[in-house]
Amino acid sequence: MMRSLFSGVAGLKTHQTRMDVIGNNIANVNTVGFKASSANFKDMFYQNISSATGPDAATGTAGTNAKQIGLGSQIASITTNITEQGGTSATNRALDLAINGDSFLIVKSGGATYFSKAGALNVDEQGTLYSLTNGGTIQGWMANANGEIVKDVVKDLTVMSPDNTNYAPTATSKITLNGNIDKMDPAVSVNGQTPVTDQGSPITFSFYDNLGQVYTAKMNVYKPNAAAGAAGTPGQYEVTLADVFDEDGNSIFVQKTTKTDTSTTPPTTTTSYTRRPTVVTLGGATYSIADDADIDANTGKFTLTPNGNVAKLQFDAVTGNFSSTGDTGITLAGSPLNGKGIAFSVAVGTGAGALDNTFTPYNPATDSGGVTIDFSKLTQFSTSGVSSVTYKKGYADDNYSGAGNVAGTMTGISIDDKGMVYGTYNNGSKKLLAQIAVATFSNPSGLEAVGDSLFAQTLNSGLFDGVGEAIQLSGSFTPGALEMSNVDLSQEFTTMITTQRGFQANSRIISVSDGMLEELVNLKR
Repeated sequence: MMRSLFSGVAGLKTHQTRMDVIGNNIANVNTVGFKASSANFKDMFYQNISSATGPDAATGTAGTNAKQIGLGSQIASITTNITEQGGTSATNRALDLAINGDSFLIVKSGGATYFSKAGALNVDEQGTLYSLTNGGTIQGWMANANGEIVKDVVKDLTVMSPDNTNYAPTATSKITLNGNIDKMDPAVSVNGQTPVTDQGSPITFSFYDNLGQVYTAKMNVYKPNAAAGAAGTPGQYEVTLADVFDEDGNSIFVQKTTKTDTSTTPPTTTTSYTRRPTVVTLGGATYSIADDADIDANTGKFTLTPNGNVAKLQFDAVTGNFSSTGDTGITLAGSPLNGKGIAFSVAVGTGAGALDNTFTPYNPATDSGGVTIDFSKLTQFSTSGVSSVTYKKGYADDNYSGAGNVAGTMTGISIDDKGMVYGTYNNGSKKLLAQIAVATFSNPSGLEAVGDSLFAQTLNSGLFDGVGEAIQLSGSFTPGALEMSNVDLSQEFTTMITTQRGFQANSRIISVSDGMLEELVNLKR
């Protein structure tokens, strides 16, 4: 009689525990990254009244089964449904990440390493990426100075460090010209056979020096008259340098000096122009001002004279398409611009009026430095009689690499579906800063929930190796979204009904057993 009382008590306890689990699930129905749990029962120890016996041929008796009375139920396990994906909720917030797959974010909190599905991230005052849900720092790999991810032991992702908040300027190294040199354009025909720098159809391009200062170069392309009695080369043009200006419109070949004499009434202002020792190389020719006398004393105007072989452009006289360049100054046999472009570089010289040395001269031995100009996208079609040439910094055939940039300040960060963290800057540049690492486990259900949407590794889950892996190996991230709870309310309420009825039935066991005891006590009357 007493055993049924204890069985009922055991049943009440197990159903109460299940109700606790259900209550926790429902309470976290809107918790980001929450994983629902379920309680499983098992029967308890059995008391044997008699043991099983086998058949006895000698006595002719059959075997008997054991007589056992169970003592109720107990909790067998509380299992976390960790592998079922929760719904994805779009937030349109750049630092929110939903994890697609069985991976976990790696989080460092209080010196210990944990794992989480909660992808609401932010950056703290030290520039470190952390979880808004639990305050732990997100772990991953940082990029080196070359923008390459170094996959080593995971560390805090300090993505807004002093080294990353500013974007250093880089010099322009490549220019791509696009457009058409109209063979019927009168500007491209010049008088005489000697190279000229003040006639022709103008072509301009801007470029950055090593400090991010912008300069504009002006070239002239023209088809010189052939010598008397000789035929010009069909489809051939010459390219010369006219000038190079800084961002204020001042030529880098001339130093302008303004003086004011206050001893006169009104004060007298005078302007003088002197040559700078600047030498610019364009193709196989150099350009400079030989003497101050070559500069107009009143206007500062001058005409450069090329020294060396002027660069040439060759077009197919039949099709009008670009063919090749000549006298380019690009001598490296393996250069991608060999036969397609012209080398341009600035040497500031030394002495009075010299510019700051912020330019890297072109080195033909290494095909580096200066600015290499790709002419291969030009054509020589007869259209409206007017040539039109535009440019873009960088090479068109290489995603416009080598464009250069001015100095920039970080304006924000973003994360892509591979966990790559990029910094964006007010100079239009974008730089890879880090990559978020993830962890996977052979038995993710073996992880131990420790609160704050964190899980800890256990011997039954498998151990974290300290390095992690890229998300691509097990899934992907969805930026601008969060993985919500995987609690199924319909399932929880159904389980709640059966749990309530089970609890009610076990309470009846106690009340009925109590009634039977009462009847037994009343036998004395």
